[in-house]
Amino acid sequence: MPVYSFADSILVKDTAPEVYVVEKGDTLWDISNMYLDKPWQWPELWRTNIHITNPHLIYPGDELRLVKNEKGETVLDVVRESSKPEIKLSPEGSKSLKVPNAIPALPWSVIKPYIENEMIMSQQAYDRYPYILGDHEGAVRYATDSLVLGKAARRSKENLNIVRKQNELFDMDGNFIGLQVRHLAKAKLVDADLDNQALIKILEAKLEVKRGDKIIPAVTTEPDEVLLVAAQDQTGYIIDDLEQHNLLGKYNVVVLDLGSDKVSAGTIMGIYSQGPRIIDGKQPKYEGESEMIRSAFNQGDEISQPALKVGEVVIFKTFDTASYALITKSAKVIKRGMIVAKP
Repeated sequence: MPVYSFADSILVKDTAPEVYVVEKGDTLWDISNMYLDKPWQWPELWRTNIHITNPHLIYPGDELRLVKNEKGETVLDVVRESSKPEIKLSPEGSKSLKVPNAIPALPWSVIKPYIENEMIMSQQAYDRYPYILGDHEGAVRYATDSLVLGKAARRSKENLNIVRKQNELFDMDGNFIGLQVRHLAKAKLVDADLDNQALIKILEAKLEVKRGDKIIPAVTTEPDEVLLVAAQDQTGYIIDDLEQHNLLGKYNVVVLDLGSDKVSAGTIMGIYSQGPRIIDGKQPKYEGESEMIRSAFNQGDEISQPALKVGEVVIFKTFDTASYALITKSAKVIKRGMIVAKP
């Protein structure tokens, strides 16, 4: 699979501001794009800031200045005022230092629903979880404040989520790699003396809950630490999307067939489109264009076209066999089957 890309070299945009003050609402991705065509090179601009231990943590009020170092290289200086520590008083009366929040790496408002409400799990894990049985009224759909009966779990947890299988995920060879599972509601276990069942109150239903929906322990929704880094040797495919659209573009979320053993939150990958194979004969044809019977005498040479870069994605959530990624740049419509590799 030939992939066409350019050698890495740090090139600051001509439009990059000489001085920029970070504001609340900025994202690290937007700012790095403001300065660089290759935003994954962001840490390289921070070479002279020995007082900054993590270039991925910048704060509102930080002043960014483009300067030349002793070697004539363009670098980014950061001027950060040492603000006075603020004391935070809790309702219980205890005091603690209030730590300022760094700006997020990616647009949190875009990816938050997917971090909170979507997940990928194995069929075996999904089948193990208990499920909703029904309610006292004989209803088949349930909403916020409904009291329902469910199968009891071996290890009961007070805080619960109710989920449902959305679709099955397959890699490009047709191998099953997991279930895409959608969050339906938050719920809470109600104290009741039941043998094999559990009484559950639905607290926040984003979608209707039905009989058979799975009951799982509540999970934390804090995002993984995102460190922007370019992929190196990893190669995979876009195998699905979370909006169930056929045509995708910037800020749509896609599923990649790369698990947590290969990528992590913050991994940046290029999106590549590979044209159809060409059958090189007296009359060149695309593979599949002709219905004629191909043989050793008329087949001709098969030519694989190079994969050309058409966009970029940033991975923001990983699972065992797949990951979620945000499309941050697209020069054409993004589809299932496109390649992801070194940006």
